[in-house]
Amino acid sequence: MDIFKIALAGNPNSGKTTLFNALTGSNHYVGNWAGVTVEKREGRMQHAEHIMDIVDLPGIYSLSPYTLEEKISRDYIQNENPDVVLNIIDATALERNLYLTLQLIELGRPVVVALNMMDEAEKKNIQLDLEGLSAALGVPVVPIVALRKRGLPELLETVVTAHHAKAAYKPRRFNYGEEVEAFVREVELKLPKSLKADHDPRWIALKLFEHDIEVQKLVSPLKFDSGHDSPDRMADLRYRVIGEMISGTASLEAIAFDPLTDRIDRVLLNPFLGLPIFGLVMWLMFYLTFNLGGVFADLIDVFFAVHLSSWVTAGLEFLQVAPWLVSLVVDGVIGGVGGVLTFVPNIAIVFVMISLLEDTGYMARAAYLMDHWMTKVGLNGKTFIPMVLGFGCNVPAIMGTRTIENENDRLIAILINPFMSCGARFPVYVLFASVFFPGNETAVTFSLYILGILMAMAFAMIFRKTLFKGEQSPFIMELPPYRFPKPGDLGIHVWEKVRGYLIKAGTVIFGASVVLWFVLNFNFTGQVPITESFGATIGHFIAPFFGPLGFGTWQNALSLVSGIIAKEIVVANTAILYGLSDTAGAAEFGPVLSQAFTQVSAYAFMVFVLLYTPCVGVIGVIKRETNSWKWTGFSVLYQLVVAWVMAFIVYQVGMLIFG
Repeated sequence: MDIFKIALAGNPNSGKTTLFNALTGSNHYVGNWAGVTVEKREGRMQHAEHIMDIVDLPGIYSLSPYTLEEKISRDYIQNENPDVVLNIIDATALERNLYLTLQLIELGRPVVVALNMMDEAEKKNIQLDLEGLSAALGVPVVPIVALRKRGLPELLETVVTAHHAKAAYKPRRFNYGEEVEAFVREVELKLPKSLKADHDPRWIALKLFEHDIEVQKLVSPLKFDSGHDSPDRMADLRYRVIGEMISGTASLEAIAFDPLTDRIDRVLLNPFLGLPIFGLVMWLMFYLTFNLGGVFADLIDVFFAVHLSSWVTAGLEFLQVAPWLVSLVVDGVIGGVGGVLTFVPNIAIVFVMISLLEDTGYMARAAYLMDHWMTKVGLNGKTFIPMVLGFGCNVPAIMGTRTIENENDRLIAILINPFMSCGARFPVYVLFASVFFPGNETAVTFSLYILGILMAMAFAMIFRKTLFKGEQSPFIMELPPYRFPKPGDLGIHVWEKVRGYLIKAGTVIFGASVVLWFVLNFNFTGQVPITESFGATIGHFIAPFFGPLGFGTWQNALSLVSGIIAKEIVVANTAILYGLSDTAGAAEFGPVLSQAFTQVSAYAFMVFVLLYTPCVGVIGVIKRETNSWKWTGFSVLYQLVVAWVMAFIVYQVGMLIFG
């Protein structure tokens, strides 16, 4: 059995992940915006007598490593030696896509071009001479429609042929003019044999002409001078070659723009209407979450709090199980995990709405709308996409900052992202808003999300003026065409998010609920009343820290500390700490919580949950993405301080106004 390795490379939003899913049978999320894939993904498939290990690389525009995702892609192609590079091209945007194609060919690896979205090209009256394009590039070109799996058998046969012929493969040498060619000859003469053995010498020379820092390090101590403006000249020369190719192989009697997209953009990107519309969309998301999700949440709540608790209690008592074990199962496990699962419908609706924003192409336009305001705080609109993704989960959102070219901008984006209220914090808002602000749940929750955005932007400005001074990077982003979301892709994305929430409920929250039950039922002498337990002792020690914020009970203190494990645990532990695991439903929260909170302190509590130290998963990804314990520790501490100060202001000012 022949086993070989294929690297999928292409521009963002060109259909790479769609092709990867079609070839490997995977269900990775396919989005309608640049930057969906920020890590390489691996899969395997069998075709005839061949096993192909396929790697889906992050979408990139060039092999110049300006961003982390571009570095991941180039390092893999350059250092991991894939047998074939499968370059996916959007047939409706040939000029932009072929820029990367030329660089892949120059790298010296066998390349096969998959000309994707041929159906859309046909609709736009783009006529292509595939044989002529293949001859001009010096590599096979195969037309496909990845979404409909059209052309995939021919593509796989072409890939197999390229793999078998790789020993004889010689990349096409594109003529970039005498200045470049003279520079290439000079470099090729001076390069040591060891470098020529591992890298195509022409590729090294071209990258040196572009002032590629990584390649300059590779050839050190040798130095070559191509002039200060040579990177721009090289880009112009590549586009000149591409223009000649297209003029000879493509008839672009196409619609210059999509009239429907243009009409929609005139409204959604209007400088006066755009932001109010975006605010209305976000408001609608929370309205549906409460009013539609609340119906299903109540049913789940009744099932866990009434029926399941009663059934399990009766069954365990019938089996004459020890009372402490009955309490552990009913109060600890069902009370904790059930309290979190109650909010699955609300969480699912949030994920559906965010996925719709992404899949329709509106997410990229939201970034464009926010660029004006992001510029005022020292960032750009590209930073806004990871911020909005943070509404779902801060972990992939922070990983999404890899698309940001400027390192200072990226660090700022990482440090402010936890202020964006993730789905795990949403159950806390649902619970407290329902109990203390009935009829105004949408407005209260909306205000918290707006506060998170404002805090993120405020600290972006502070960081830009203090810790990360430097030139601000410009905002350049492709606006994808509007597309109707595909139900299958939408379902996959939402299910992946909800499944992650359920897995967390069945593992982290289950474990935390069991540990909390022990902490609340034991001390060094054995099983004791809750007021004498380890938990009460710890809570009483911490509680004074929260006293000035209006929620300085030991139960609230212990619940917030445990929330650093996972924010969902705050709700689970609130149920356990206030003895609500076997009550008749969510309405029972009201009388109990009203003894520990006022409306003002309840809102201050939600503000603290919004802003304080992120969960351990987020802390871990901050460490991984910054590769620095300094910035990780800074993130943990500064958010705790900010949360305390803001909750203090909310409570103290609120008490002055409302008493």
